[in-house]
Amino acid sequence: MRGGTGEAIAGQTLDQSGAGAAAPMSREGVDHALRKLREERERISASLVELEGQPGIRLLKGARLTGETWRRWEDARSRLGTLWQIFDAYQRVLEAACELRGRSPRPDPATLAELSGLLSGCSVELPDGEIPLEHRTLLGPQERRITLDEAVAMMSDAFEFVAREVAAADSAWTALLLPLEEAEESWREATRLAHTLDGTRHPELDRVGRELTALGRLVRTDPLSFMQNGHPDTGRLDRVRAALRTVGDELAGVARMRDEYPGLVARVTAVIEETEQTERRARETYETVLAKIHSPNLPAPSEGLGTALRDRLAALERLREAGRWVEMAGRFAELERAAEEALERARGELRLSAGLLDRRGELRGRLEAYRAKAARLGLIEDERLTALYGEAREVLWTAPCDLRRATAILAEFQRVIRASESETGTRR
Repeated sequence: MRGGTGEAIAGQTLDQSGAGAAAPMSREGVDHALRKLREERERISASLVELEGQPGIRLLKGARLTGETWRRWEDARSRLGTLWQIFDAYQRVLEAACELRGRSPRPDPATLAELSGLLSGCSVELPDGEIPLEHRTLLGPQERRITLDEAVAMMSDAFEFVAREVAAADSAWTALLLPLEEAEESWREATRLAHTLDGTRHPELDRVGRELTALGRLVRTDPLSFMQNGHPDTGRLDRVRAALRTVGDELAGVARMRDEYPGLVARVTAVIEETEQTERRARETYETVLAKIHSPNLPAPSEGLGTALRDRLAALERLREAGRWVEMAGRFAELERAAEEALERARGELRLSAGLLDRRGELRGRLEAYRAKAARLGLIEDERLTALYGEAREVLWTAPCDLRRATAILAEFQRVIRASESETGTRR
């Protein structure tokens, strides 16, 4: 907005109080200066109108501001008011000069001297608020006048200050208002969904709502409090939006569970039934092991896993009937995990018991395989092998079976076969 007319005004020698005199300007100099000043006034007027029309300044004027934004806007608004006052005083001087110049096409020396004082002297009276303390007295501020160029410089400083403050507030609102409004709409949607699910209050949703309300009030009344190093800090708002996404996802999951509940119940019921069947098999297999295996050293399998799961499922059904879907969702997820864990536990206990019986069957198979190998080697009549075979068979087909003893016998049976096989090879 700066654009002084010093280059068109020669011989300026007036001080701040108007003392002294300036060399009169020529008629051509006066006309040139007036033309430049009128152009300058149009640019200044357009800039002020544009500033007043900025969305940011309209928001600041219409908002109920607090805190840092209120303090800075009060300062900027005062500067804006002073800017207009100086501009009015500037215009009055310019209009007076134009009116004086228009009286005669060829002004006399006295008129030229007066015009020179208006155009290049201290002719613009400052508003009271702009007079420094050192220029005031007990009775009030003394009149202070400045030149047109100095008035333009002061207006430029005030304009830049106001524009900078308005731009800062506008930048903060631009960065914060849209995500804030999106977060508020997300909260409203989540609240509506929570109400349809169980009609009760959701503690986390309530907490986020309180935080969002406080944050919204601050964004709308004090956006400049969010500025950090010249940029809006959206960290607090981002955290609230993340919490809302988490709650929203949770509620959406609850809604899906409500809509898909029959299928979910069917699946968890199938897992419970398999758990019960596996429990029975594990118990039966364990009892078989106790009868058929000597000192199995097995812990007793679990009992009642399926029954406990069915009780929990029945409790969930009561929550469903009461429409308490949010509470139910968490408990249903826990039931699903518990059912999978119970099934895996029952399977593991079944594998432990079945493994001992499988071990006995494996040893029986190895015994017959070793005997067949002995026959192929022509050792079927070997007394040592015959005795070992009889001993192993007695152990493996007698209940309870001593697996450790049977394993040792089979190892000896295999060693004798290998030794006999080596001797036969040596003789050849």
